[in-house]
Amino acid sequence: MTVEKRNPIPVREAIDRVVSQNIYTKQIEVPLEDSANYILAEDIVATYEIPRFNKSPYDGFALRSKDTEGASGNHRITFTVIDHIGAGSVSEKEVGPFEAVRIMTGAEMPKGADAVVMLEQTVEDKQSFTIRKSFDINENVSLKGEETQIGDIVLNKGQQINPGGIAVLATYGYTHVKVFDKPSIGIIATGSELLEVGDELEPGKIRNSNGPMIVALSQKLSLDVASYQIQEDDLKSSIQVVRDAMSKHDIVITTGGVSVGDFDYLPQIYDAINAKVLFNKIAMRPGSVTTVAVADGKYLFGLSGNPSACFTGFELYVKPAVLHMMGATAIYPQIIQATLMEDLTKANPFTRFVRAIATFNGKAMTVVPSGFNKSGAVVAIAHSNAMIMLPGGTRGYQKGYTVDVILTESQAYEMDCFI
Repeated sequence: MTVEKRNPIPVREAIDRVVSQNIYTKQIEVPLEDSANYILAEDIVATYEIPRFNKSPYDGFALRSKDTEGASGNHRITFTVIDHIGAGSVSEKEVGPFEAVRIMTGAEMPKGADAVVMLEQTVEDKQSFTIRKSFDINENVSLKGEETQIGDIVLNKGQQINPGGIAVLATYGYTHVKVFDKPSIGIIATGSELLEVGDELEPGKIRNSNGPMIVALSQKLSLDVASYQIQEDDLKSSIQVVRDAMSKHDIVITTGGVSVGDFDYLPQIYDAINAKVLFNKIAMRPGSVTTVAVADGKYLFGLSGNPSACFTGFELYVKPAVLHMMGATAIYPQIIQATLMEDLTKANPFTRFVRAIATFNGKAMTVVPSGFNKSGAVVAIAHSNAMIMLPGGTRGYQKGYTVDVILTESQAYEMDCFI
């Protein structure tokens, strides 16, 4: 099949075509300590309750709540301390009338006690203390099974393993975890105008910036990635390099050689490897000529040679494909809303993605373009942590408007934002 006619399709439809392919990675087992960012290949079911027993969430004293009735500032009640237990220890004593056990955070409640008085709520005196308020049954007590019961699904198949997930897996004794393998990526930066990063500049030449950028984007997803070279814009050598990359990787990304023109070999390459083209034009800016195809259970992404368009194409299409292949349930870009802090007067016949800086000021999210925003821009990408998404058919936005934003980087905020 050749890529000749380019009929633009909406962004959402393009993403849906990518993630509807029956292309998945295999299931593997990995050690718990290596499982972060993998996608779970099975539900994790609770084999015991959490907490496993009634326990104290604070450092304090375990006592009987009924003995605290009537306590006040004018009528302090005295308790005798009969034992001291730390986390991991169990008291052998049973708490009787007006008795208490000194207890540490996480320790199991002693027999007879049904409430905990925090240390700061007491006035201590050697082997006793007084309180000035009453306590209810189970006050300041973490009850057995209040978080999780036996048989509960505590982690879901298709869920990405984060540090909290690792804590859950460790809690239930998983030394190894069943996950979907991560796809590997082969990157081919095409174009006879490209120089290597360390080369001296020449007339009409530019250094290859897209290749290293895609490597970094892939590594952010913890993926194995390798780079390939086409020495000249030659069809035969281009086909061979693509085939070589496909033989070793699950995803092959080409950058450059995608725009319509006499030297666009991508249609012939797809013909030669019997690829099915999912789409070759999207109603978006930048990156409208982004092309995606599949062949032999592999994805082929033809991203623009323009850096901003290349970056946008990776975020919108490659990343969801990676998550889809790994069986993730959450695969679409996450969209938030923010207040625009600058005018964007340019009309948008197609959906437009503007590199931007999103900031949380402690009360609301605001966003501003990160700089020069044509498709070939490079520096604006480095200063951005988000993309403003402006719908097609709009005639510009003014400062103060609410806009949709896709976050592409995490960001730290100054402490005084939260005081």
